[in-house]
Amino acid sequence: MSDALLMGVDVGTTGAKAAIFDQRGRLLGLGRSEYGVRRVRPGWAEQDPENWWRAVCASVREALAAVPEGPARVGGVAVSSQAPTMLPLDGGGRPVRPALIWMDRRADGEASLLADALGWSEVERITGNRPDPFYVAPKLLWFRTHEPREFANTATFVQANGYVNWRLTGVHSMDEVHASLLQLRDRRTGEWSSELCEACGVTPEAFPPVRPCHEALGEVTVEAAEATGLRRGTPVMVGTVDGAAAAMEAGAVEPGVAAEMTGTSTVLLIPNRDRIVEPALIAMPHAVPGVDLLLGATAASGANLVWFRDQFGAVELEAAQKLGLDVFDLLTLEASDVPPGSGGVVFLPYMAGERASIWHTNARGAFFGLSLGTSRGALIRAILEGTAFALRHNVEVAESAGVKVREVRSVGGGTRSALWNQIKADVLGVPVLLPEASVGAPFGDAVLAGMGLGLYPDPEETLRDLVCLRARYEPNLDHRALYDGLYSVFRNVYEHVREDFDVLARVEASNREEGAT
Repeated sequence: MSDALLMGVDVGTTGAKAAIFDQRGRLLGLGRSEYGVRRVRPGWAEQDPENWWRAVCASVREALAAVPEGPARVGGVAVSSQAPTMLPLDGGGRPVRPALIWMDRRADGEASLLADALGWSEVERITGNRPDPFYVAPKLLWFRTHEPREFANTATFVQANGYVNWRLTGVHSMDEVHASLLQLRDRRTGEWSSELCEACGVTPEAFPPVRPCHEALGEVTVEAAEATGLRRGTPVMVGTVDGAAAAMEAGAVEPGVAAEMTGTSTVLLIPNRDRIVEPALIAMPHAVPGVDLLLGATAASGANLVWFRDQFGAVELEAAQKLGLDVFDLLTLEASDVPPGSGGVVFLPYMAGERASIWHTNARGAFFGLSLGTSRGALIRAILEGTAFALRHNVEVAESAGVKVREVRSVGGGTRSALWNQIKADVLGVPVLLPEASVGAPFGDAVLAGMGLGLYPDPEETLRDLVCLRARYEPNLDHRALYDGLYSVFRNVYEHVREDFDVLARVEASNREEGAT
């Protein structure tokens, strides 16, 4: 194993990614493959697990092709994924229905039922997190209520990485980090909560055994080897949540050093060693033993730019395709011509509802302050600033709970925009740093694979050794006062229209019912 290479695979919201590293953390091969989200109706979000598997196979093969004798040299694999997900499998390991992914908000009513049955504070006390359809428990209750036949045909529930692990090894899995997001386990004892399981109509036996993220799960089967190109018998570790793996890439282990992962959404990951919880945030263990994380997870950040591109960026999209450029580089270039403050336009980035810190399913996006002089560039810059304001809100909530942030290390696709990085530093008032390896969760997955192989006995020391920083964005103090004022407007606008979002949702629901009849 002295020269074994390590593979990390991430099953994200919009695609899969596979990367191969040497033991010094140097990237040798990378593969990507995309898939979509099926939005059956507003607030619903499903995916076909077979699309995950096809994308994993394609991305793994692409990564292996970039490395001479890749299959023979890869010594271990770990898989992370978007989280949490409700995916029911039958006795043969086949999906009973499409997966309800983290952004699916259909179980809002069921979250309220759980809170009413057990008490809001009791759910928080047991799990460390608030009742919300983000978690798996309300989705289970929705599934049992609305699809009883499929519920009865379910043998086990897995997460997205658990499904890929099943296809790779033939063994069902559940890692400790994903397990904490089921909202079915007691955070203090690490055991299943009989009250929550009973309320959702499940037993602990409906889930795979909960295991450490770096533990060896099984080996690549003959069938999986043929599908992925991996060597038969390659060890596969249990894996983790994408956010925890991304925090490893950023070296976010020590208190005060936060990781920020921007892709479809933005997730702020703040480590602590005191098991701190804050109901407005998400509490979960780190993939690194002995460390916990507080997460400020928004519902949409990069997704807001994708919406703008799809609705208003046809010219840039065509130009990017002809010139071989990234369309988002062209959009942010247009935004860079607009001074800080976006000409007085403030954007609420709640296009998919919102998770932390407001937890409002019915919240929606809004541009506030439009005028006849507002340019396209101002709208784009307002989107970048609005997502940074949401990030600041989460930082403030975490600091009020006693978790300080002295620097933020950014990973994910959003780091490609120097403008966005600088806006975040200016809005937050702390430095934003970029790690050298910027492929996201697969880096952390590869470290987990190395831990499982015994190559990294001290993971914290390993991360300090492997993580190199390539860029640093200092906050521009000249912009601070402006952004402080706009941030106050950002928070006030939401509070002023919060109830109107709920009224709008009821009007839309009534309209759908009338249309159905």
